[in-house]
Amino acid sequence: MPSRYPLFDRSRLSVLPLAERTHDLQLQRWLALDDETPPFSHPHLDGIGARLHKAQAAGAARILLMGAHVLRAGVNRHIIHLMECGALNHIAMNGAGVIHDYEIARIGATTESVARYIRSGQFGLWKETGELNDWIRDASSQQQGLGEGIGQRIAESDFPHRDLSVLAAAWRLGVPVTSHVGIGYDILHEHPNCDGAALGDASYRDFLIFTKTVESLEGGVLLSFGSAIMGPEVYLKALAMARNVAHQEGRIIRNFATAVFDMVPIHGDIHKELPKTDPGYYFRPHKTILVRTVADGGESFYICGDHRATLPALRRAYLACKP
Repeated sequence: MPSRYPLFDRSRLSVLPLAERTHDLQLQRWLALDDETPPFSHPHLDGIGARLHKAQAAGAARILLMGAHVLRAGVNRHIIHLMECGALNHIAMNGAGVIHDYEIARIGATTESVARYIRSGQFGLWKETGELNDWIRDASSQQQGLGEGIGQRIAESDFPHRDLSVLAAAWRLGVPVTSHVGIGYDILHEHPNCDGAALGDASYRDFLIFTKTVESLEGGVLLSFGSAIMGPEVYLKALAMARNVAHQEGRIIRNFATAVFDMVPIHGDIHKELPKTDPGYYFRPHKTILVRTVADGGESFYICGDHRATLPALRRAYLACKP
């Protein structure tokens, strides 16, 4: 029986071309590998780099969980180089990360002012970006993951800045990029051509692809850059599934390293949960990634700083300790 409640009629929307949008981030924002980056050092960076090499040599998982603002920090080329070096063999991002990656590749700019465009209701309603909904539908029909399908399309496009696309580079290198989407979270969901069934199908396939990688986390490394909710929550469920199967097969997934890179100060011992009376208790990367999931054999690290500084610093540390 159909819903008894009225639905919003998306055909009434006005969708404008990207050429009419003011972009907050322009092409010059994106760093070349040899560009100077903000100075940053941390005593644990070398150790994390060494653990990535050890995991790489063992064929264990090297996972990067990331929020979309990591791409907005202009470090795409650094992420791509880490994939090319083999330091990363899986990237997981939210739906906004796919949107920024696509817009950067297509027009060399991204990001709109919410304050500017929400007043007229134009926020998010840009014609070219809505094309991603058609691509997601195609990925679903071909039984691809969302990140996989978009990465292939960008790689095979004539977009002038596709060399900056993390998704396209991952497709070229055979590295899975999975996109973990919350319905209603992204501007794509405003568009008349958004197909909720296709979106859910492609993103759920990505979750299963991600969980398969987590099965190889024993001896591996999991990095979380700027993902306060998506990263910890998706990782937690995937690890539960992977450990469930490993337990039945007499295997373990407990000896691995996690590292959270974020801009939120953590007070006290990062290896202990804060009390529920402390608002910091609800910062999921702390309790989930740094404490609970490594409590029975793993190790964890916290690096506090701006992603424009910390991700290039991690790349330098990885390269410096190359065997």
